Amino acid sequence: MSTGDTLDKLVVFLAKRDGIDKLVKTFQYVSKLAHWGAESSSLPELAQRAKSWETASGLSRKAFRSGRFLTRFNALRRGPPPPGDEFGALAVLANAGEMVNFFFDHFACLSRVGVLEPWLARRASYVSSFGEAVGYVFFVAMDVIMRPVCDLRALPRERRLPRDGGGGKDAEKEVRKIRMDRVMQLVATAANIADLIIAIAETDPNPFCNHAVTLGISGLASAWAGWYRSWPS
Repeated sequence: MSTGDTLDKLVVFLAKRDGIDKLVKTFQYVSKLAHWGAESSSLPELAQRAKSWETASGLSRKAFRSGRFLTRFNALRRGPPPPGDEFGALAVLANAGEMVNFFFDHFACLSRVGVLEPWLARRASYVSSFGEAVGYVFFVAMDVIMRPVCDLRALPRERRLPRDGGGGKDAEKEVRKIRMDRVMQLVATAANIADLIIAIAETDPNPFCNHAVTLGISGLASAWAGWYRSWPS
């Protein structure tokens, strides 16, 4: 791939809302790891600069996601799943959790920039993270259900492929597509688990989830998974 093609794809990627969000999310968690490293090395000035970068990136992401809860609300507005559709029920619960997350993010952002009372930031952030955690629990559950389905779909096609590699172009194309679907699904699962860890750190603080390294790695895993999924093909 030429440098020009890569640049064109980067421009297309950054023109999307999700593209900008993943870029700023990368900044946010790189700076978190930098802050932890500078503090561990007794470099207070560098640690303060990294912390300021992390705070600015976090607030920028919250502001940029304004109105995003409407996407999840619209998904819920389409109506409840038909009776017996367990997958649809999981999607409703996941979207409801995400809607709560994005909605209360507005109050947390306004409080942290001084528009609303400062004490509201903590409460709004807790409710937002709780909704996020609930949503990602159901998103992960959906991923677990979907993976065996993908494997069962791919198996018959793979068995039909000739062992010498000749012919079967349509079958090969279908198998490549299914394999790519599996890769994208695994990437999505990794991102959902990483985001779930970040949400747990806010709603139920504990030494593992709240450690700077755990949060930093989880945030970068989520951001880079988003890069991979949103990158133009």
